[in-house]
Parts: sequence; structure tokens; C-alpha cells
Amino acid sequence: MALLEIRDLNVTYKTNEKNVYAVQHVNLDICEQDSIGIVGESGSGKSTMAMAILQLLPKDITEVTGSVVFQGKDLLKLSESELAELRWKDISVVFQKALNALSPVHKIGKQMADVYRVHYPNENKEVIKKRVYEMLELVNLSDRVYDSYPHELSGGMMQRVSIALSLLHNPKLLVLDEATTALDVVTQSQILKEVMELEEKMKLTRIMITHDVSVVASTCKKVAVMYAGCLMEVGNVTDVLLKAKHPYTQGLLKSFPSFKGEKSNLRGIPGSLIDLASVQKGCPFAARCSKATDICFNKKPEIRSFSDTWKVACHKAGEANE
Repeated sequence: MALLEIRDLNVTYKTNEKNVYAVQHVNLDICEQDSIGIVGESGSGKSTMAMAILQLLPKDITEVTGSVVFQGKDLLKLSESELAELRWKDISVVFQKALNALSPVHKIGKQMADVYRVHYPNENKEVIKKRVYEMLELVNLSDRVYDSYPHELSGGMMQRVSIALSLLHNPKLLVLDEATTALDVVTQSQILKEVMELEEKMKLTRIMITHDVSVVASTCKKVAVMYAGCLMEVGNVTDVLLKAKHPYTQGLLKSFPSFKGEKSNLRGIPGSLIDLASVQKGCPFAARCSKATDICFNKKPEIRSFSDTWKVACHKAGEANE
């Protein structure tokens, strides 16, 4: 049984001039203890989808339809007070820029204690302090961080604090939105390794939003590829990244260097992202796809199953990689 069931999820940004269709008809199941990477270039709708799941989009300019069922509850239908009961405790998030997520005028220990009191307002101070110390130790931070301000920490240390905050209440679902993008590759590798260890220890389910295919390849069990707000391909990492069937997935993989096998020239995907304010008659990737034919421009592809876990939205899915 899926921990999170996303059905026909649509997110539209509404302005006075036009509507922007940022996420379109997304269907996705995420099972307990899954680790799934959502990948795609900038503007593909990855972060918007994550913020819609968490109900953190500005309600005055966005319209969200469909359903996002978490443990039997449709998150899109819950009140703000009901959502507050779930946040931190059952669903948690780590954002890209830790400095923006932390208060610059409060010490780390105070901020973590405040988050703990969201769900346990009457808890004893010593119990809270002990829990905070435990979480700092869990992400390999020393006790001195408890009495430090964010500006006294490095970028990697602040991101570890953000992870410790997100795990304070042992959530069932953890969302990492480009959580390591701003870090150097050495620190990124260390933190991702720690996240995977914590995931195993705490039996977490993880959604990782990233544009970096290599991060997904090394840290996730499953992958979902998005383009122009639509899901292009979903499946196990070993299937999708080694035997990609969608031309967009194939193009993404050709634009990243491989550390194994023969060397090959990197090839970018020609063209640019479509205007998300326009309604597409056919496949949103058709204009940039070397395999596109008339049907691709005139009819939206249906999701085709290649196995129980591997699905592709493409009329030409599975044709030889060019």
C-alpha cells in the first residue's frame, strides 16, 4: 500500500495576464521506505509539485486540483490546523537554502526547541534539550552548535541543522527540495551519505527534488522524470537510468558525464522549454524531440507500463537510443 498517492495533480499559477500550467495531470504512488528522485531541468515543475504536496503554495495565486492522499487523508482537503498537525511530525521538508530557513537572530538550540514545542508545547526543558542534542549528534554536529547562531556555521553545517530540524519528530515522509545543490561536491556527498544512513535507521520515506541525475543514481531507489509539468518516465533507478525509454530521459542522460564505461561527448538537448502558459495539444516535448512524428504534435501520449514499476508517457517509448 502506498504511503502517498498522487492522482491527477494539477497546479496553475494565476495572474491578471495569463495562467501558467506548472503541473499537469501527475499520477504517482510512493510506498513506505521508498526513496524517489524527481528530476528534470529548471521549470519542469519539480519544486511546484513538492510544494503542492506540502500545501505550501500561496493560495491567492495558485489553483491546485486532484488529490494527494497521505495515510488515508487527502492533504488538499485539510484545513490549515489539520495540516499543522501533520507538518514536522508526519511530513517534513528540507529546503535548498538553509540560511533562509533559519532565523539569523536566534541560536540553533532555541530554534530547534521551538520546533519541538509545536507538537509538545508543555514538554520539560531538559527533555527537549536532550532531544536536540541527540539530533545534532545524529547529523554529526558537535554540542557547540546548540549555542551557535546560523552565521557562525558553514553552509554544510547549516544544512545538517536543517536536516536535524526536519527529523526532530521522526516524520514518516521527508522531502528534500534541492537540499544539497548549493554545497560543494565533497560536502554534498557527505550529507547525502548521512541522509541515506538516517533513512535506514529511522525507516524514512524520502522524496528528493533535484536537477542532478547523478545524485538520484547514487542515493535513490526510484526516479520520476518531469518535463513542462508532466511526468515523462517513472521507474526503478536501474531501469530508467540504464535503459531509458523516453527521448527526454535519454537526452538528460547524454548531458551528464559518465564515470564508468567509455568516454563520450556530452550532448545538450536542443531548443528550450515550452511556454507553460500555452495549452499543448500533443506531447510537451515534441518540439525538441528528434523522434517526434505527427502523432506526437497532435495527441498527448498515454502512460504505458513496461513493468509493474516502470511507466513511460511517449508514443515512441522504447525505440533505439539515437
